[in-house]
Amino acid sequence: MPGKTDDIKRLVEERLAELDQERKQLLKALAAFDDGGSSGRGRGSSSAKRRTGGGSAAPSRPGRRRRKGGTRAEHAEKAVEGHPGITASQIAEELKIKPNYVYRVMADLVKEGRIEKKGTGYYPPESGAEEASDSSPSED
Repeated sequence: MPGKTDDIKRLVEERLAELDQERKQLLKALAAFDDGGSSGRGRGSSSAKRRTGGGSAAPSRPGRRRRKGGTRAEHAEKAVEGHPGITASQIAEELKIKPNYVYRVMADLVKEGRIEKKGTGYYPPESGAEEASDSSPSED
């Protein structure tokens, strides 16, 4: 099974590289908020790099983390229904988004019971599908 271990190692290394790239992009975005979004404190790019969690950007973070059922989640769920066993990398490729976003979306879908994860693949729920359709009040 050395091949499987090598594949896992490669996936972890790729994911770490993606996270590094996303961190750089988020720091640039934070700097842009400080430069353009604050009236009177216009020197913000260097101070934005020093501040990594506080400041005016903090209140918007909880709203982003609580997003449920967004378009990405719906599209990811459809991709899983259309291709049972699909991996996060394949979903990212299909949806043309970065894999790091897919991992977040899929984790939420698994918690909500809308999909199941088995190994590295994602599958439609075996028994949860009927429960979800029975309990949804969308047939008004």
